[in-house]
Amino acid sequence: MTAFIMKPTFEEVNKRALQPYFKGEIDEIALLERSVDPFKEFMLKNTRKKDLKFFLKLSKVKVKKKEEIPLTVLIPAFMVSELTIAFQIAFIIFLPFLLIDIIVASILMSLGMMMLPPVMISLPLKILLFIAVDGWELLLGSIVRSYH
Repeated sequence: MTAFIMKPTFEEVNKRALQPYFKGEIDEIALLERSVDPFKEFMLKNTRKKDLKFFLKLSKVKVKKKEEIPLTVLIPAFMVSELTIAFQIAFIIFLPFLLIDIIVASILMSLGMMMLPPVMISLPLKILLFIAVDGWELLLGSIVRSYH
């Protein structure tokens, strides 16, 4: 998924930095400087403003333009943004599975089947639900669409 999502950024690094370096047009320092810019652009586009402001405030760095944000602030802000989104996705996936567990446990208790673990019944139902709604396509499609 990373390679698929980052493909345009990798192509930009190749065009801006690697190809000129291989042709001998730029030196190693310019290679590094040109390589960082596409990654910075990607992270800036996909970092929540709230997280960016938080890390700017913590680091006490004053910037006038987004391009001036140092990587030491941008990288942690991007990572926290990604973790926040990951927890949101996990919670949304967890809710229907929790509902299935509650329903199965209630039905088994009402039938007097206290010795039968609800997990034995609910796990196949969860797998069937995931397959029935085409879970991988929904999950991966949502992840890819979340990037700009």
